[in-house]
Amino acid sequence: MVVQIPVSDGGEGWLDAFREAVGGEFVDVTVRDPLMRLIAAQYLVSSDMAVIEVARASGLTLLRPEERNPMVATTYGTGQLIVDAVRHGCKHVIVGLGGTATSDCGIGMLRAIIDNFSKGGIWDDVQELDGIHFTIASDVTNPLCGENGAAYVFAPQKGATPEMVSKLDARARRFAEKSALHFGYDRQDIPGAGAAGGLGYAFLQYLHADCRSGIDLLLETVRFDELLSDADLVITGEGAADRQTLMGKLPYGILRKAKARHVPVALIAGRVCDRQQLLDAGFTQAECINPPALPIEDAMTPETAKRNITYTCGEILRQTETAMSDNVQTVRL
Repeated sequence: MVVQIPVSDGGEGWLDAFREAVGGEFVDVTVRDPLMRLIAAQYLVSSDMAVIEVARASGLTLLRPEERNPMVATTYGTGQLIVDAVRHGCKHVIVGLGGTATSDCGIGMLRAIIDNFSKGGIWDDVQELDGIHFTIASDVTNPLCGENGAAYVFAPQKGATPEMVSKLDARARRFAEKSALHFGYDRQDIPGAGAAGGLGYAFLQYLHADCRSGIDLLLETVRFDELLSDADLVITGEGAADRQTLMGKLPYGILRKAKARHVPVALIAGRVCDRQQLLDAGFTQAECINPPALPIEDAMTPETAKRNITYTCGEILRQTETAMSDNVQTVRL
């Protein structure tokens, strides 16, 4: 028997996975995209809880490749989602960090909150957030600044040149220093501060958010540990698997849970690099779903991807069935 569970580590798919787990209704909002253009976005409301996926307002997929520029991309739209959720009476806001086009340390988000809630135009005047509890779900543990920080590790994926990376890191450091002087505490080195281009830092420093592993939070919600009790194999995957997979991303979170129950985990991806590091970390397999000669344009089409995923999972199951009994229960994520 195969059990399928929609999962997300906080990036794209976070809302859909959470709605599958807890129910609720989507709320439509008009917000600003990373380049301040008006777009339609959604967040999820369940009772007095709001679930926000920052990629819906500030995501990299909202921009064409030639538009990507983390020097100008803003998280303003994410702030607008938070404002709308608070105005709807939500007291607990869970925010999935991931898939952003931004590296603005959450300054855009903070500006949107100030624009809507502060009469004096400064953060100290914001009172509407009193009593609101924030939880950020992050797939990474990076600090805000430095060689392992938001700019150096993630900004190149968002269109940053080496010169931009240096400027972004310096900008983040200045913002953190000024914020620390204002508040009397500094949270730039807390794991997760570098998530989503430093958006994690803004939540930690300004909104006193709890930081949770996105995949751990979702797996707890769907009671993954209970499913593992009868599982013989877990199959999980992502678009590209490499050493960054081991920096707290979705497959690694699943691996940690499964290893604790001694359940093997097979990893599939559209591209696999650093295979030995992945195997050394505990994955029993790390398989690329695409044949070597397949053009990337073809590999990216939904029909081709589904066909190759189905074939690869079938091969993994056949190998498992050969090595084990004929009755294999699999959890596939």
